[in-house]
Amino acid sequence: MPDVQPLVSDFVLKLKRRKVEGSHAVARQTAELLRSVVSQHRMGSSANQAAALADAVRAVGEQLIAANPIELAVGNIVRRVLHIIKEEDISSTAVGIEGLSVTVDSDDEFDSQHDDRPTLSAAVLAAHARNALRAPSLQTLLEDIPVSPAISRTASSTGDSDGKSKSGDKSSTRKLKHDVIAAIGDLIDEIDSCYEPISEQAVELIHQNEVILTLGRSRTVKEFLYAAKEKKRSFRVFVAEGAPKYQGHVLAKELVEKGVQTTVITDSAVFAMISRVNMVIVGAHAIMANGGVIAPVGMNMVALAAQRHAVPFVVVAGSHKLCPLYPHNPEVLLNELKSPSDLLDFGEFSDCMNFSTQDGSPLLNVVNPTFDYVPPKLVSLFVTDTGGHSPSYMYRLIAEYYSADDLVVRRKSTA
Repeated sequence: MPDVQPLVSDFVLKLKRRKVEGSHAVARQTAELLRSVVSQHRMGSSANQAAALADAVRAVGEQLIAANPIELAVGNIVRRVLHIIKEEDISSTAVGIEGLSVTVDSDDEFDSQHDDRPTLSAAVLAAHARNALRAPSLQTLLEDIPVSPAISRTASSTGDSDGKSKSGDKSSTRKLKHDVIAAIGDLIDEIDSCYEPISEQAVELIHQNEVILTLGRSRTVKEFLYAAKEKKRSFRVFVAEGAPKYQGHVLAKELVEKGVQTTVITDSAVFAMISRVNMVIVGAHAIMANGGVIAPVGMNMVALAAQRHAVPFVVVAGSHKLCPLYPHNPEVLLNELKSPSDLLDFGEFSDCMNFSTQDGSPLLNVVNPTFDYVPPKLVSLFVTDTGGHSPSYMYRLIAEYYSADDLVVRRKSTA
């Protein structure tokens, strides 16, 4: 796909250099790129066009995931697109079968004389449908579906020419590609509009005169609180500042500009203030298949404080953050460390850098982790653009978006 390769290389470079910030922006740009990949893909003479199309997406997906494995939204969107290809292929197969008439042994001469469409017995059609429409692995679905002898005999008895068959194949190929592109467009719209359905649920959770605690800055949380304010809810927000980046300061300013009564607290004050709080509302970097949450560092401390004082811990996030992986999967990297310069002024601590032990290792070390993992037992409720869900339900919700065979995105060997 020579036309799209420069776009792929450019986006890979952006991911490596962390030029795209935020899971929302990463998810959207990944979906747009994969839509271009599908659009530019040339549907060749292969008998299984869906498999070829999925292979093209996997080839690009491998590069994107390897470029920034920390940003799980990239892999999420790649897997969503692979699932879309599978669904559209199943749909086109179902439509093709529905176009055939089912006949049961009958003596009705009128039907046999006036129905000139290809006819199959109910038993043959049912057997063929089970092979074509069962819900197996993506690999099985994308393999060529063998045509039973009964179907072959029926097709040949109708006198259909090879030319018509080839024309039908080309038409179905174009339809598959068109439907996949349209479905990816719907996915992009879903990513863009995820804040609205999440925010609409704010009035159901935030009541009058409540005190809410959040950590750092999340756009989803901000829009959620905005929606409650617009519905004339009167509430107060404690914002833990979210060291070392102190994004909580930015959120506090944005909330005050909207007329929300806001109090900034240090991260270490969370346990001291949690007894005054009615609810904790936070965002997430990713929601795992077991209902656990990967979130900015410090979030597990907030969750533990909420559990200790029986305060509901609510996570708001778009469906593009639903990840089909588990925290123990090797593809999930939890322990990314950021630059020590976020914590220390090296000019001030320059003298300490020269001290070392006898074996040469430095006496001063700096650890600046990026993420925390919050286990599902600490989460009270997930609020997504599909509604509110308990942690135990997340695996079922994720199963609607992803195929089990796509957990590891790897191009299938041609050998």
